[in-house]
Amino acid sequence: MTLEELEKKVRILEDKESIKELHREYLFHISNLDIDKALDCFIEEVEVEVANYGRLKGKKLVGPFFREIIYQNVLQSRDGHLTGQPVIKVEGDRAKGHWMFYRFLAKPKGAGWIQGRYDCEYVREKGEWKFSVMKMARPWPEFLGSDPGEGADK
Repeated sequence: MTLEELEKKVRILEDKESIKELHREYLFHISNLDIDKALDCFIEEVEVEVANYGRLKGKKLVGPFFREIIYQNVLQSRDGHLTGQPVIKVEGDRAKGHWMFYRFLAKPKGAGWIQGRYDCEYVREKGEWKFSVMKMARPWPEFLGSDPGEGADK
């Protein structure tokens, strides 16, 4: 392996770690109800599709959706949300990835959980990785049906 090949490999590994950190920070801000900091993780023309809410393009539409719908969903639940098993492919200043997510549901009659998947695209903007596309689908796999369980939000 040449020094140039090794440098490229290290750069890709560093980019993957930066993307993982971006995703963790985004979820931390959502859990903390710090919507403005969560929105800072997106490029201006981001495309977002969350569950059955439809596709939104641009922070002008995504911002109000997060401030109203996502904020209320997090505020009203005691559910936990975590992601794992990222698969990320970096190509220069662009990347694609998918993650598994698990949402643990706190219900009056007991607990439950659902799983889903994030499909994301990322772009390096001014030296920082940001989301350019974020799709969160649940239930996943899709063949499980459209009703993930009582007490879950859309």
